[in-house]
Amino acid sequence: VDLVKRAQEKFPYLKVIGIAGPGDPLANEETFETLRLLKEHFPVQIKCLSTNGLVLPESIERLREYDVGNLTVTMNAVDASIGEKIYTFVEYNGEKLHGREGAEKLLSQQLKGIEMAVAKKMLVKVNTVYIPGVNDHHIVDIAKKCGEMGVFTYNLIPVIPQYKFKDIVPPTHAQKREMQDKCSPYVRQMRHCQRCRADAIGKLGKDVQG
Repeated sequence: VDLVKRAQEKFPYLKVIGIAGPGDPLANEETFETLRLLKEHFPVQIKCLSTNGLVLPESIERLREYDVGNLTVTMNAVDASIGEKIYTFVEYNGEKLHGREGAEKLLSQQLKGIEMAVAKKMLVKVNTVYIPGVNDHHIVDIAKKCGEMGVFTYNLIPVIPQYKFKDIVPPTHAQKREMQDKCSPYVRQMRHCQRCRADAIGKLGKDVQG
């Protein structure tokens, strides 16, 4: 709340307040207390939140209660056989699920959560990390599914080579544009996205926080 107050005093044009971490915001009870306070102190500003969607279905009602109208869900596969190549494990309700089981749980929760959010008239953006050799052949299928579910916009993010994908070469700008063109018949493409930080302040592409 203090950060938003300071930011608004300095940059009165700010219209959106977003929460994108640490970790997955929906895993932290503090997130909901923050949203409650934001609703109280900043009722006019648009509230948005980014999540991997694992506990989205059980969080939807609270998000709407606190006026979260914009939601971003990172969904990197709509086929668990591909998802298991991306996620090492999924921890759900205190249980660690590995391999296909974990990928299936994550995917089912993501799809259910997105459908619930769309039904609540929330604007849903889906982020997909473009990972050459892993999910690149599958991205159009994700876009199709997003369009079928009523997702508002779709955003491709080139993979950052690290951890298990440290040896993968990220897609070029041309490859990203080509993939966006392939996806565009199915769902609106967000083409202006640049790499961002959870603590960014300012306008798109003009982070004043530095």
